[in-house]
Amino acid sequence: MPPAHTPVGSIYIGGEVNSPGIYPVAAGDTLEDVIRAAGGLAEGADPSYVELIVPEQGEAAGFQKVNINTADAWLLAALPGIGDVRAQAIIAFRQQHGPFRDINELLKVRGFGSVTLENIKAFITVAD
Repeated sequence: MPPAHTPVGSIYIGGEVNSPGIYPVAAGDTLEDVIRAAGGLAEGADPSYVELIVPEQGEAAGFQKVNINTADAWLLAALPGIGDVRAQAIIAFRQQHGPFRDINELLKVRGFGSVTLENIKAFITVAD
């Protein structure tokens, strides 16, 4: 079994979510985790109108990475092991120091260590 928070596949989520798209899923992720990664349900949404598509085994499907230079706090908080406090620390750091040039610069953010970075590096980018 893969380590916790290691992507084991991807899933498309659409319909009445705020940010439809293809997202990575890790062992143990729940539907709530996937909906949260997609920005949560749209205001006044009917949960029965959430669309999920799981690619067939072997079917190529990339996923959208979270740009740590532009992502809102809610999206950063949805990353494995990040939560609200670390999301705010990322935003504060980039406001004070400018955009990240490399994902490894997260190690300069208070509350980040190599384990945290390792858990999210497959999900993040600094490019558009």
